[in-house]
Amino acid sequence: MDFDEYRRRGKEMVDYIADYLQNIRERRVFPEVQPGYMRNLVPESAPLEGEPWASIFGDVERVIMPGVTHWQSPHMHAYFPALNSFPSLLGDMLADAINCLGFTW
Repeated sequence: MDFDEYRRRGKEMVDYIADYLQNIRERRVFPEVQPGYMRNLVPESAPLEGEPWASIFGDVERVIMPGVTHWQSPHMHAYFPALNSFPSLLGDMLADAINCLGFTW
């Protein structure tokens, strides 16, 4: 992935996250999957060569989201959501990009 694709995919990711949070109330809070459900959805071994980002990102909805408990849902009453404001998400993005150990300051 080069810088141009990174910029494009990053913008797509922000859009995905905004759509996810904006529409989270439409998702089931708790998954209806059984342990091991992913086994038939992913290959038995990692690919020998990288896959296109679109293929990898497609697995988010197809493979990952069916097994997620949506903690930020307004229908989730077992947890008080915190640290998920838009400024917090942007701060996490920057901290992940800098990728430093905070105790080395």
